[in-house]
Amino acid sequence: MIVSQRQQKILEFIEQYLAEKGFPPTIREIGAAVGISSTSVVNYNLKKLEEGGYLSRNPDVSRGIRLLKPASSLASPSGQPIAIRLLGRIAAGQPIPVPDQNPFGGETIELADLLVSDPENVYALEVRGDSMIDALVADGDLVILRYQRTARNGDMIAAWLRDREETTLKYFYLEGDRVRLQPANPSYQPIYVPPHQVEIQGKVIAVVRRLA
Repeated sequence: MIVSQRQQKILEFIEQYLAEKGFPPTIREIGAAVGISSTSVVNYNLKKLEEGGYLSRNPDVSRGIRLLKPASSLASPSGQPIAIRLLGRIAAGQPIPVPDQNPFGGETIELADLLVSDPENVYALEVRGDSMIDALVADGDLVILRYQRTARNGDMIAAWLRDREETTLKYFYLEGDRVRLQPANPSYQPIYVPPHQVEIQGKVIAVVRRLA
């Protein structure tokens, strides 16, 4: 994740505030400290820091911020490439069975460390199909995923469908007693399944297009 200068200032302020007072600041205190008048803009930047694993938030508490990484972890990256494991293919269309063996063997791809802060929990899959084309994910692209077992509505995820023993790339939406796996192509219909039949295997954090 690329952290903006504003987000770095927010993280540094939260860290300083915690050290001085022993509890986290409010949204308005953060905004005042870094020169942001809109609470929605502060919330947007906090969400980005949360997605990057720098902090966690309890939306039901006014001071519900917990720091997960120090501001020093935002030090300038080395610029060295990081090897990401290419673990197989994923369907962006109708779900496909997962092969018994990785067709790419031990192949890796290299990404700048600006894009990946924690390579141990990141992997790549090659996309097959065009159901996510309106999300700028085309057939043959590589999606970079962070391992995680939970998702928020609107996240693009790799989903393992237990009853079908198949995997697919879709947007995730939890709707009451069902999960909607939504394509980004009007030619495809969403997939509806019970929550217990869906295993989230990772969230897409980047897309890499290989040029011929």
